[in-house]
Amino acid sequence: MNKVTNWRMWARGLVGAAVGGAANGVTAIGLDPQTFNFAEGLPALGKFVAVSGIVSAALYLKTHPAPELEP
Repeated sequence: MNKVTNWRMWARGLVGAAVGGAANGVTAIGLDPQTFNFAEGLPALGKFVAVSGIVSAALYLKTHPAPELEP
């Protein structure tokens, strides 16, 4: 496998982890609909989704570090 393919696969995995984590954050609506909703609670929901996406991306980076650069 060439280095461009390795980087593409790694980047797709990283983006997928972030998107999956953010989508998981939307489940907060079911947990606490008074705080996390699309009306008054949108800022709180946005923060929760962002943090969830960042944590998922960080966990992906922990298990899949960036591919090495070849000269």
